[in-house]
Amino acid sequence: MALLIKNIRELFGTEKIPSGTKRGKDMGVIDSVRNAFLFAANDTITSFGRMEDLPDGMTAGLTDLEIIDASGRFVFPSFCDSHTHLVYSGSREQEFVDKIRGLSYEEIARRGGGILNSAKKLHAATEEELYRESMVRIHEIAGLGTGAIEIKSGYGLNTGDELKMLRVIRHIRENCPLEIRPTFLGAHAVPEIYRNDRESYIDLIINEMIPLVASEGLADYIDVFCDDGFFTIDETERILMAGMKYGLIPKIHANEIGFSGGVQVGVKYNALSVDHLERSGIDEISALLGSETMPTFLPGSALFLGLPDPPARLMIDSGLPVALASDYNPGSSPSGNMKLVMSLGCIRLKMTPEEVFNAVTVNSAYAMGIQDTFGSISEGKIASLIITKEIPSFGFFPYAFGSNLVDRIILRGKIWNPAVE
Repeated sequence: MALLIKNIRELFGTEKIPSGTKRGKDMGVIDSVRNAFLFAANDTITSFGRMEDLPDGMTAGLTDLEIIDASGRFVFPSFCDSHTHLVYSGSREQEFVDKIRGLSYEEIARRGGGILNSAKKLHAATEEELYRESMVRIHEIAGLGTGAIEIKSGYGLNTGDELKMLRVIRHIRENCPLEIRPTFLGAHAVPEIYRNDRESYIDLIINEMIPLVASEGLADYIDVFCDDGFFTIDETERILMAGMKYGLIPKIHANEIGFSGGVQVGVKYNALSVDHLERSGIDEISALLGSETMPTFLPGSALFLGLPDPPARLMIDSGLPVALASDYNPGSSPSGNMKLVMSLGCIRLKMTPEEVFNAVTVNSAYAMGIQDTFGSISEGKIASLIITKEIPSFGFFPYAFGSNLVDRIILRGKIWNPAVE
């Protein structure tokens, strides 16, 4: 299978030599090619450049060739969504209504809401039911331009249900063209039955869950919700070290609720990313500077919960890289729309269109550990792409926050058709 996209108005995110990340002032720079072509063989980008440089005879003799005329349209690398909880059962709109009516998070939790609500619903669902529900969401986000996604467990909160979630993620990985990266998040909350014996639950994570997850090869990463009211720094360190012993790479939920020290512990253990960061300041920035850890913001969650916006401008102006992700989940961010995430990055976080583009492509690919294959237009990378509708400018894409401006989706070198997936 070969694909030629020709007459591209402008091809964005091009890299002759992949950079891995964009940081500081470089986040405001996007390389591009105007009046461009892109050629992919099988699932891989093999050539791109100006139309005038399209080699004669490039497609000669190819019998399985798809040609797309992208006149008037932009082409981007697909979005990489590096933080989601996409596998869940049911929904939690009643909690949404309760919040509107003035109930606090604590009051909702006392009524059985929050993470423990999702855990109860997930426990009642079969693997097949979870898979079917989750594939509906996969099709939704693919149609909106996401080509790679990280999916966490964490609504199981017992060994059987955590493994169930991760097996569903594996099933998705085997049956869809998106790049899927699984994360074990047994330390998402303390179950009700361990409320007065949290040490026993931590021991269960360390001594039973992690070895079983590793033995089945069900996760690439291990995550901990290191924040006020969830897991302490000491508890987080113990869980991360246990996961690292089995080859799981650390990621961290940190500083959503308070100045928890989660950023610092993430840097200490060379976490791939530290995510949320609504409560961050100079100490967190100092810890991140010089590290290989990607600060990742989830503006949809901050908007939905009415939290403070994370200090994107301060971090970027300090020379740090920034990634953006959706946090797609039923309780605090029931949307996987990464174009909307771009818009929120501009509107709420005061990032430029160029900065948010890099935050949802090259930097979010790094936050998933897939920067060698996704996140930019480079020879040898996977041909997962967005072809926009005809729009007046690049900046119009995040500006028109309520409009679907995607014309076609390419996943692994093929035009994506949800009717046949």
